[in-house]
Amino acid sequence: MGRMGFIGHRLLLLVPVAFGVTVIVFFMIHLIPGDPARTILGLHATPRAIALLHHQWNLDRPLLSQYLLFLDRLVHANLGQSLVYGTGAAGLIANRLPVTLWLLGYAAVLAIVISVPLATVAASRKDGVRDHVVRVVPLLGLGMPAFWIGLMLQYAFALTLHAFPVTGYGQGITGHLRSMFLPGLTVAIGLCPVIIRALRASMLEVLSADYITTARSKGVSGLRLLTSHVLRNAIIPAVTVLGINVGFLIGGTLITENVFALGGIGQLMITSIFNRDFPVVQGVTLVFGVLVVLVNLGTDVAYVALDPRVRFGR
Repeated sequence: MGRMGFIGHRLLLLVPVAFGVTVIVFFMIHLIPGDPARTILGLHATPRAIALLHHQWNLDRPLLSQYLLFLDRLVHANLGQSLVYGTGAAGLIANRLPVTLWLLGYAAVLAIVISVPLATVAASRKDGVRDHVVRVVPLLGLGMPAFWIGLMLQYAFALTLHAFPVTGYGQGITGHLRSMFLPGLTVAIGLCPVIIRALRASMLEVLSADYITTARSKGVSGLRLLTSHVLRNAIIPAVTVLGINVGFLIGGTLITENVFALGGIGQLMITSIFNRDFPVVQGVTLVFGVLVVLVNLGTDVAYVALDPRVRFGR
């Protein structure tokens, strides 16, 4: 199977996965306690007013009928009407999606930039002081809640040093890079320990290989050995780990966007859940599900591209 055939096959697999996501999302959303009509109208809403909104939003239909209506709209690229904002859910999500994509990409880049040097330092001195420090210190970030890390970074770098904005998305490329640094770092800190651990283990395995011994016998050592021979062959598992943990990245954006008031679809998701805005919650969750599948597809393609020994379809 060639590269394009492999990609086409994986894209076809996206269809049943997306369908499964719609089933899970739709029926789980309706398990959330609370009535969206009562939430919108307030505590003093009359039963007649609530019934009228139920009829207007098709909430008085059986769940199966509502789900089929949801699928029909989805086929026509219509995610329905937001119950709170009074506008199309698809347009609402599309306007906020670039912020979340920026955050996901920025966090992934920062995680790689931080993890690769630290893993290299740890692997080059196995069981040494630097190795133990690199293995232990990043674990603190894994155990800390994302909102607490974000608040501490805001206090240290935004409120105290005034190096970065406290909140917001910024204007233009430079503004985005500056404003999104602290949010991206917040998400990356939680991901770095996983990447460091995987990359360190892979580098130690490569260091024990015969071709590394041969390279050393030819006079290749130090930084050149690590970058040209070890890191190049050890990076593949780290790429796989990063792709697998894209769900962690997405989960991190939900909290981080609220802490930094970024206005992405993560923040929209939290607000919509509290407001029982079913169409928006369903749409955002579906987008997140598709993003996970696409990133996993990209990870598989990158894996084969990095390792020529692997063939498509095997």
